[in-house]
Amino acid sequence: MRRRPAVLVLNDGTQFEGYAAGFLPDEGITMGEFVFNTALSGYQEVITDPSYAGQVIAFTYPHIGNYGVTPLDDEASHPWCRGIVTRELSEVSSNWRSAGSLEDFLIARRIPAITGIDTRRFTRHLRAHGALPGAFGHAPPNAVSEAARIAKGTDGTDLVATVSTKEIVTYGEGELHVVAFDYGIKTTMVAQLADRFRVTVVPSSTSALDVAALAPDGVFLSNGPGDPAALSENVAVIGDLVGSLPIFGICLGHQLLATALGATTFKLPFGHHGSNHPVHDLATGRIEITAQNHNYAVTPDTLSRGTVSHINLNDGVIEGIAARDERCFSVQYHPEAGPGPHDARYLFDRFEGLLRTGILESK
Repeated sequence: MRRRPAVLVLNDGTQFEGYAAGFLPDEGITMGEFVFNTALSGYQEVITDPSYAGQVIAFTYPHIGNYGVTPLDDEASHPWCRGIVTRELSEVSSNWRSAGSLEDFLIARRIPAITGIDTRRFTRHLRAHGALPGAFGHAPPNAVSEAARIAKGTDGTDLVATVSTKEIVTYGEGELHVVAFDYGIKTTMVAQLADRFRVTVVPSSTSALDVAALAPDGVFLSNGPGDPAALSENVAVIGDLVGSLPIFGICLGHQLLATALGATTFKLPFGHHGSNHPVHDLATGRIEITAQNHNYAVTPDTLSRGTVSHINLNDGVIEGIAARDERCFSVQYHPEAGPGPHDARYLFDRFEGLLRTGILESK
């Protein structure tokens, strides 16, 4: 396939040359915050994860798209990321599940891409300098450079209101009823909950009074994009619910619950984005290999209520908290996986146990 030359420019002035792929916007420029993901497979699940809203995803694995795409792997109704960066975008897809090529998927969903990038050099740069805003595209290089200069990151931005559902939707038929806040909830997350409960997914703006009116047995706080420090209204709602209902949070939901319990959050240099992060469960001593996707984390020694339950073995980042007296717990990583290992899916069973007994087990 003959492709148009393109350029990628970070706002520190670093440039990379490649070729335009996927959807080609008329203006020829795409802006966003650039992060890298180290997963070896699961590119469709990564691209459709709403937690990437406002960001451009660079895949460290060099060959992307070789097994095609299928609607069964979508984690949302459509992608929220700004674009993707690859070393090589496969023009051939071969898999019995494939319903089409990744490039056709990107074009249909209006997601720009740039391929032919030296993603090893690109990743090393982000590891050294942190996640950076920038721009890429097939517009003249000086225009892309100017766009990169004014590009913004995710700091201080409420991206949850953009990705959250606007309607209340119910899934599953379990005897226990869970209200799930949609901060950017993934399809696999809903599926894991619906296997165990009747789940009512509500908009992120839902009030504590509206939750109480639904008469749930418990509350779930989903993953989502952006800076938790920009979501004070959501934190206030969670604060009103803590102690009155059992709560389980994942990723952004973990950060918001921790904030409601007195903690603060900070931005990691380049975040955790991948499917092989080792996490230590402090209560059991077990080591789990986990899927992760977050740029922000809970600040150590700021949690005034509850305890730290899990830590990341790579860098010591807090990966879980628990407040047993107030019947709530959360993890920074993704036990539903999609993509990634299933080591931590037992946490959904732990939530069910909490709802049935009122006791938060650590086993």
